[in-house]
Amino acid sequence: MKKIILTMAAVFAVSFANAQDSKGGSSDMKFGVKAGLNNSNYTGDADTDAATSFYIGGLVDFTISEKFHVQPELLYSVEGADSDSMSFLRIPIMAKYYVAEGFSLQAGPEFAFKIATENDITDEFTKSLDYGLGIGAGYELESGLFFDARYNLGLANISDVDGFDVGTSSIQVGLGYRF
Repeated sequence: MKKIILTMAAVFAVSFANAQDSKGGSSDMKFGVKAGLNNSNYTGDADTDAATSFYIGGLVDFTISEKFHVQPELLYSVEGADSDSMSFLRIPIMAKYYVAEGFSLQAGPEFAFKIATENDITDEFTKSLDYGLGIGAGYELESGLFFDARYNLGLANISDVDGFDVGTSSIQVGLGYRF
């Protein structure tokens, strides 16, 4: 757990340091909000049907160069399956590469902390930390309004039961606004 927290702190520090220009001032940094739909399910040994829910949160977009940005986010996300869901505080750190004006491809690590479950059984038999990878694309209008889609693949076994492997997987579609 300490290694994950230290890694996250290092990524934020490097992102901030790289966002500084040679004159000591900040380069372009934009704050924003986003929300959308999740279609998620458990993977591995879980035999469940996908569920549709929501996510909401904020972000900071650091301009590293004209075509490359780093975007840490803090999201409240309800995920899981039709039969049972969990709420996470999800922290994606997305590297964004602009392939055309306003259109970016995105990828990066994600860390999630379980904050609530639908029932006591899920709470008792699942771990409180999930981590994985996110890949996606986004399109931003000049006004600051943006649209994005992302696939999140959980890499952690969130089951606390020996011999039972359960992960998370979700597709997110949403919109947001950068100030």
